[in-house]
Amino acid sequence: MNAQYLYPDAIADGAWLEAHLNDSDLRIIECTTYLDPPRANTGAAYSIRNARPEFEASHIPNACLIDLQKDFSDASVTSNLRFMMPKPDVLGAAFAEVGVCDGSKVVLYSRDSLMWSTRVWWMLRAIGFDNAAVLDGGYEKWCLEGRPTSRSVGRPARATLTIKARPEVFVDKEVVKAAIGDPKVCTVNALSREHHQGDSGRYGRPGRIPGSVNVPYSTLLDASTHMFLDAQSVASSLREVGADAHKRCLVYCGGGIAASLDAFLMYQLGYEDVAVYDASMSEWAMDPSLPMETG
Repeated sequence: MNAQYLYPDAIADGAWLEAHLNDSDLRIIECTTYLDPPRANTGAAYSIRNARPEFEASHIPNACLIDLQKDFSDASVTSNLRFMMPKPDVLGAAFAEVGVCDGSKVVLYSRDSLMWSTRVWWMLRAIGFDNAAVLDGGYEKWCLEGRPTSRSVGRPARATLTIKARPEVFVDKEVVKAAIGDPKVCTVNALSREHHQGDSGRYGRPGRIPGSVNVPYSTLLDASTHMFLDAQSVASSLREVGADAHKRCLVYCGGGIAASLDAFLMYQLGYEDVAVYDASMSEWAMDPSLPMETG
């Protein structure tokens, strides 16, 4: 049976967005974050930089930039865990601050990788907002197609957003640990094969969650266009490792960002029980009480 993406409205193309740039109910959000080499003596896997300089130099007209770590992550976390989901009401208030309301259509885009857009899309899903789309190909494809850009920086008026929380779309380490060895659950690692095999210790102890399978997020994107691969190709990649729509799928990566890209495409393919392990290897690899597997 041929696979298809079931929710095409959640994947926006450049032609549609250009035609709707001035719609009054449209909110365009740039989600880009950069992971730079870690600062000395911090113990972190990377340092985080927002995209303010790049955004101010050039962006999609009428877009606003969000700072994922500063304003859209749990400020109470004092460990090296980054990008942790805030409480639903806190997250909803942050989106309302950039103009997202119940009647909005939201288009998310990012530079370098769609994973930043899919992360924010998954966060919106977690608070019950279902009218968001990821710009396929991101900013690179937008520019390659010669579409308009701007240097004007504004901020939408504050809005009101209703929260309908879906706590099941994120899980913690206890849920992931309990799933080890459960034939009804498929745990998917969205990191590179190097990380999966245990050839990198970027996040602490090298290796993977025992029994997890590997579908690197980067293999689900076209390297030249930055676009999602077609549904059939993605479905085949998932099926080959045993991640099928009849199982519960728990997806992890380094810090819950890349995992959202796998999860987003699983959702598109009709997977009904998909969750992202929010802290991912940034937590798991640093906890010696949790099992690891290599090879």
